[in-house]
Amino acid sequence: MKTVTNKRAKFDYVLIEKYEGGLVLLGTEVKSVKAGNISLKGSFVTFHGDEPYLINATIPPWQVKNSPVDYDPERSRKILLTKAETRELVGAKQTKGLTIVPVRVYTKGPRVKIEIALAKGKQMVDKKRETREKDIARETQRFLRGKD
Repeated sequence: MKTVTNKRAKFDYVLIEKYEGGLVLLGTEVKSVKAGNISLKGSFVTFHGDEPYLINATIPPWQVKNSPVDYDPERSRKILLTKAETRELVGAKQTKGLTIVPVRVYTKGPRVKIEIALAKGKQMVDKKRETREKDIARETQRFLRGKD
């Protein structure tokens, strides 16, 4: 399986701390994710009680004709974390006002794992500065390669 990353998360947020957790999926969803058919665009992590859930992630059915009749590709999916990690995330979200975003989904053996991160939203000025710095670095590399 190729790793599916959420490129928009790195652009819109400053990632502070990353966590790895398991993802609770149906059998057909596992096959679909292993084939790389998952979209993290616009997805986020929220808490229902003391359990983290992945919201708005789209996983289309593996075989459309064999999928259950009531299958919802954007349903909430539970994330498996340790109690200590869950407490830490809940505390940071409530006290510091941080957001929890999914960064990437990958397989580790037969398991499907998700990497989530505590994140702080970037301002438009920060985004522009970052793109400007990348452009300058790219131009510098081009210049140096041309001289050699």
